Amino acid sequence: MTLTVAIETPLAPDLDLLFARHVEAMHSDTPPESIHMLPREDLAVPGIDFLVLRDGQGTAVAMGAIKRIDANHGELKSMHVLAERRGEGLSRAMLSALVEQARARGFRRLSLETGVQPSFQAARALYAGWGFTECGPFEGYGPDPNSLFMTLAL
Repeated sequence: MTLTVAIETPLAPDLDLLFARHVEAMHSDTPPESIHMLPREDLAVPGIDFLVLRDGQGTAVAMGAIKRIDANHGELKSMHVLAERRGEGLSRAMLSALVEQARARGFRRLSLETGVQPSFQAARALYAGWGFTECGPFEGYGPDPNSLFMTLAL
């Protein structure tokens, strides 16, 4: 399967399905006060690299972003793979591209916030398998019983 990953604008109309599914997933079992995703428009600002993974037909099948916290630290944001395309290794491909982008930006650490609910179990396993370890809340976050914080030394 041919895949391409590139930095794109999150405002492109052909990303509507990815964003709709991401918003739906985040709201499905997470209390509103514990949803930490950025609005789509807020991903289209300096300091955020927004990546899109496309299949061989050019269809956007996954997305994710790296938000600059400081010169050495980035945050993984809005990673999502279309549900009907899961099981094809796209999550690993997207995460690999995001980690490489963080390294290319010179970050020494990449952190993330994810949910503790069962619906996030696969994501937590993916991150742990990649070497992310649990940590405390970082830049801009406080303790949240619905959040798990993870970090990876690059």
